[in-house]
Parts: sequence; structure tokens; C-alpha cells
Amino acid sequence: MGIEVRDLAGLAEWSAASALYRHVFGYDHPEYGISPRLLAALRENAGSVIGAFDATGLVGFCYGFSAVEAGVLYHYSQAAVVAPRAQGLGVGRRLKQAQAEAARATGARTMRWTFDPYALRNAHFNFAVLGATAIRFLPDYYDDGSSDRVLVSWDLHHRHVPGRAWATVDAPAGEREAAPDPADRASLCRRLTDRFAAGGRLVAVDRHADRAVYSFERENA
Repeated sequence: MGIEVRDLAGLAEWSAASALYRHVFGYDHPEYGISPRLLAALRENAGSVIGAFDATGLVGFCYGFSAVEAGVLYHYSQAAVVAPRAQGLGVGRRLKQAQAEAARATGARTMRWTFDPYALRNAHFNFAVLGATAIRFLPDYYDDGSSDRVLVSWDLHHRHVPGRAWATVDAPAGEREAAPDPADRASLCRRLTDRFAAGGRLVAVDRHADRAVYSFERENA
């Protein structure tokens, strides 16, 4: 299956990206959409607006922007989506790689994004496939009651190779999700918060039988 990954250009492609984003995430409310005009502005101002195409059209999309913390430039990846028919074909990885190239072109040495720490497939992609690490826990990030996130930092020049874990946290897990029971979820949230607060950096999430194991290194290890 041939996939072309490139910058998106023009109203038709920006609009198609906006529609794909809402379709993949199942967003019905207009406030959750992405303005094609925003994508146009990002493309012209050190942002990333990248699509993946097969023979039928757009099957993947990601976008992000340049950001600064404590005087250090990084690229923030706001979202990446892949159409259901193209999932499992490596499209997400190619989008992230193209976004990394766009980030390097701005002078950024790292890229950041957030993801649901209880979604096991996403955790595997971020840590085992890309070699990123999580530097911060953000409870209820979107203020909607169900959006705990971890903030990932991805070194664009050196892949992180986990060493011996400094600490681990485990919880019951289903096939795709850690701590599906609300009580287990609350307990896991507290323990993850404590590990980050103690100076931990999350470097791996592994599923062993019916348990999810979160492995931490020291922040400056």
C-alpha cells in the first residue's frame, strides 16, 4: 500500500484534514474541530501541517507548533490521526518522523505532545517504538473530568534507551486499557502523580498478563 507523506497545502487539503480529525476522534461538537485557517497560519509560521495520502486520498494528518519553555525551543505536536482503514500500516510513525524533520528545521532539538497514560497501545508506540519519555503528569488536562495526560518529550537527535528502572507502578489491565475500573484508575492516578513529583521520568509501559507496569527512571539519570 503506497503512502505519500508531505506538507498539506490549500483550502481543500486543510479542510480534509479537519474533517478527518473530527471523524477519527468522533467529535460532534463544532468547538472540538480544527479551523482550516489555523492550519494555514501554522504552515506559514514555523508550525507543522502534514498529511499522509494513499491512492484514495488523505488517510493521516498531524499538526503542531513551535513553543518555548525556560528559554528552550521545542516543537509541540497537538494531534496526529490515522483513518481506521490505514491503522496498523506504519502511517503514524511516518507522520511523526516527518513532523520531526519539520521541527529540526526550526532549530528545535525536542518535540513534545500529550497522550492518555492508560491507553496501552499509545504508550507502546510512544515509548517502545519512538523512544520518547514522559516528563510530567497532567491530571484532567482538558478540564472535562476524563482527560488525564502525560507530557512526552522526544529527543530529535538521540533515541532514549531505558536503563534499569528506578521505580515501578502497576495496575490491573485489560487488552487495551490500564485500570479500567474507576477505583483502580483513581489509585493509579495518585501513584503516577507521586512518582513524577518525586523526580521520576516515565520510560516504559508494559503489559504482563493482566497487569500494566509503568517504569520510571530518575529525571536526571
